[in-house]
Amino acid sequence: MEFKQLWQEYSNQLRQFLLSRVNNQIDVDDLLQEILIKTYQNLNSIKEQEKLLSWLFQIARNTLIDYYRKSSLDTWRQRIAGEEMLIEGEPQQYEQVRQELTNCIRPFLNQLPPKYREAIEAVDLQGISQKELAIELGLSYSALKSRVQRGRNMLKAMFDQCCHYKLDARGNLIDFDAKSSSCRSC
Repeated sequence: MEFKQLWQEYSNQLRQFLLSRVNNQIDVDDLLQEILIKTYQNLNSIKEQEKLLSWLFQIARNTLIDYYRKSSLDTWRQRIAGEEMLIEGEPQQYEQVRQELTNCIRPFLNQLPPKYREAIEAVDLQGISQKELAIELGLSYSALKSRVQRGRNMLKAMFDQCCHYKLDARGNLIDFDAKSSSCRSC
């Protein structure tokens, strides 16, 4: 099948597939463009024409997974790195809250089992890719992804156990209260 014909026949189905999984129309258009490029670049690799549709949707699924993975990673890095989030009218208060919670990260990381601490520090604090770290540690990529996710969940649970959080309308952290006096010591 010729590329132009393939794209005309299936692009609307791909758009609907993406719209059912992504709320932002602009992101859907960007993802569809990525799928178009990947399809064009790899169309000659498909040998069995009857598997063309499943191959095309596999490209769409993989592109969608990459989109969510990148989005999640970017959000996590922003939180760990403590990048400034705008708080209208109270930048000093936000900076103080950010600094106090940043001081808690190291003690909480030190409480994690070594394999999870090592994964979180490498991926989220040093910016090493999960694939690189998996190779370095001699683990499968899947095993390392699980390790990082479990470490993040443990770290989140420590923060949740320690503090009540107050968020602004955009979901940005504006204040927190320690649940017990021992939490302020971090």
